[in-house]
Amino acid sequence: MTTATAPAPPLSGRDAYRDELTRLAAEDPAIVCLEADLGGKGHPFQAAHPDRFFNLGIAEGAMIDMAAGLAVAGYKPFVSTFAPFAALRAAESLKLTLGYLAAGVTVVAPYAGVSGAWFGTTHHCLEDLAVLRSIPGVAVAAPYGEQETRAVVRAAAASGQPHYIRTGRNAGYRSLPTEGTELPPVTWEFHGEPGASCLVSVGEEGTRLALEARALRPELAHAHLGYLDHVHLAASAAELAAGHRRFTVIEEHRQEGGAAEALALLLPGCEVVGVNAGHGWPTQGGDHHEVLGQLGLDLPAVLAALPPR
Repeated sequence: MTTATAPAPPLSGRDAYRDELTRLAAEDPAIVCLEADLGGKGHPFQAAHPDRFFNLGIAEGAMIDMAAGLAVAGYKPFVSTFAPFAALRAAESLKLTLGYLAAGVTVVAPYAGVSGAWFGTTHHCLEDLAVLRSIPGVAVAAPYGEQETRAVVRAAAASGQPHYIRTGRNAGYRSLPTEGTELPPVTWEFHGEPGASCLVSVGEEGTRLALEARALRPELAHAHLGYLDHVHLAASAAELAAGHRRFTVIEEHRQEGGAAEALALLLPGCEVVGVNAGHGWPTQGGDHHEVLGQLGLDLPAVLAALPPR
């Protein structure tokens, strides 16, 4: 009698990125990997392709500038550092490299939101979507789960266009099922009845909370958005509006500059309610979910924002 083997637990977003990029680089010699002292001693890309791995230390702006030069020279640079140091500390370099030059650089930003938790406010980033969404021409992605992360990394490598990919820290999730190997503008976990209120989830924690809410309110529709830049959101908005009129958008981000605010502008005939990290600052330590709770982004907040049954 054979014993079924349990599936391996999913990789976190940052580990899925490293593994997928290492695989892609085996077939594409143009791919190079730059890190700002995040790789540690066991970075798979460094082990497999040491001549194409560069650790720039805590010099994030210089890392983005170097990636711009590599892109102009015909390479496909992927750079990674903590989200606050990519989107905020290196914001000027991002604007010039990804926006003005439209260089084919992909920025992968783990520790987004408050996934850094105990690291404190210096290592939290609830403003990155606002910054990157305001730079024209950048594909902005917040994948949920290992398979979505891999799909977004593959798409970035194939496109040669500027990308910003935000992930959490260590949480591993199984992606929602989709058809094909590409990440669509909208992934429907549940379509619901026409006109039903619809949950719209963004990123890892937004999607986790939406799935928890749906377990308690199974009549709700649930649409997950993997891409958050204006071009992708415009396509997503059209698809959302085809079947629903009230949306509750859940995202680990500030109210300003997030997906809910963008969708409200794109869906003027609909009601859009946002559940987000608000305007507070965590004043105590804790794990990721505890810090989210301090900011008012938890399951009770989601349920309170929903219409009555």
